[in-house]
Amino acid sequence: MRFFKKKKTNESNKAVPSQSQMVDPNKKDGLKVSLQENIQILKDTLGKSTDIVFREIRIGKEGSIKAGIIYTDGLTNTTSLQEFILETLMLDTKDIELQVKLSTGQSIISILKDFSMTVGEIKDFTTFEVLYNGLLSGDTIILIDGYSQGLVISNKHWIERGVTEPVAQTVVRGPREGFSENLRVNTALVRRKLKDPNLWVESKVIGTRTKTDIALMYINGVADEKIVKEVHLRLDNIEIDGILESGYIEELIEDSPHSPFPTIFNTERPDVVAAALLEGRIAILVDETPFVLIVPALFIQFFQSSEDYYQRADISSFIRLLRFGSFGISLLAPAFFIAITTFHQTMLPPALLISLTAQREGVPFPAFFEALLMELTFEILREAGVRMPRSIGSAMSIVGAFVIGTAAVEAGVISAAMVIIVSITAIASFVSPTYDIAIAVRLLRFGFMGIAASFGLFGIMVGLIALVLHLCSIRSFGIPYMSPLGPFNISDQKDTFIRLPRWAMITRPRLINQQNIVRQQDSASAKPKPPKNEE
Repeated sequence: MRFFKKKKTNESNKAVPSQSQMVDPNKKDGLKVSLQENIQILKDTLGKSTDIVFREIRIGKEGSIKAGIIYTDGLTNTTSLQEFILETLMLDTKDIELQVKLSTGQSIISILKDFSMTVGEIKDFTTFEVLYNGLLSGDTIILIDGYSQGLVISNKHWIERGVTEPVAQTVVRGPREGFSENLRVNTALVRRKLKDPNLWVESKVIGTRTKTDIALMYINGVADEKIVKEVHLRLDNIEIDGILESGYIEELIEDSPHSPFPTIFNTERPDVVAAALLEGRIAILVDETPFVLIVPALFIQFFQSSEDYYQRADISSFIRLLRFGSFGISLLAPAFFIAITTFHQTMLPPALLISLTAQREGVPFPAFFEALLMELTFEILREAGVRMPRSIGSAMSIVGAFVIGTAAVEAGVISAAMVIIVSITAIASFVSPTYDIAIAVRLLRFGFMGIAASFGLFGIMVGLIALVLHLCSIRSFGIPYMSPLGPFNISDQKDTFIRLPRWAMITRPRLINQQNIVRQQDSASAKPKPPKNEE
């Protein structure tokens, strides 16, 4: 056994190269003139990976020129490779006219690029860094023997989910299309809605190993140039080996990383991104994720749903006020119940006080531990429902909460009133149209429960003052988080707690957008009027 272990260790050490022998694919070394030397460098760097296909062919008259085709199996469109690349190189390059051009001394690389290759996007390169980026992204690489220059041909193709209905942000009325994991599909979905030549898309690559494509979208002349420069600066300062989801970017560029409240908005709906761009915001699209980041993000924005702008103004205003009320209930309902039943019993009507006292007569725990136990139990059930298969997750959450709540009351561990309070709180937390603000409320609820159990209503008031001060101190890319409430802006109140009719919303948010404020004609002329009867 000792000999076997020693032999296994030696074999593993032989198979894995040392740190000094490893080739860094990020080095900007130039291509070699020899085709065989370039291919050998690629094989050594890529570890002879089986999904990297190397094919050596001969092109030109009587096959006088050696060429190499390299692509990644599974990421490259093999049909396009065979019909438009291999066929062109092996058959069309035998044309007599092409040979005449070659005889003039013109570069073979430029001939293939300008006259032969029948593909959409093609560019030449001279460094291994560009080669690796294209090869591992699904492009096809062409190398010519005798040239320290190559061609990268864009023919990416992989299995993707496609455009489906958003899962996290559903609406009753509105578009049913959502972003996918393909960056170009996502930019196209936004382009469909904003056919404006001033909609600019700027690309970046972040991640030394993942080489993740990032797209920055904004409307030139509407978005604030200072905010655009700030976004560029923060993205350029990111130094990380990999970006796998937009949450990586969000955590690296947000203003207040220690605050429970999100300062960057994320969505999987193209119509939400288009509306944000029209207001002067900036969208950050990350490849391989359907969630798009929007900056700057304000507190009010997390209570606005895209459906608010598809319904009538009075209906939308009522639903939005309902969301703010649900926010207060989910944040403070357990804390108020704990404070009143523990310190301020005289605030209750005598009949209600007698009923609550009778319910709590056999309960061995104080109100705080009751609420804490029920809240933690519901959080566990909610998380279990999310992780379980979709067909049984919701049923398990509902049945589990009902069975546990009923059993706890009958066993005398929890009072019936506490079950009602926790249930209403849980239902109110689902009213929020965005998941991020609901998570923040769930965290802060436990803090308010603790100060209510310690100091009663006085502690709740102090906690609310501290919370408001904290919210007023946050900024999102230089914009006050609580605007247009703090600082107060009367002109932007048309889309805060309530939404005015569309014909009355003639300007964009002023703090977000400092230029091109007017977005439609004057409200007096835009207001709909009934037709006059002609006699």
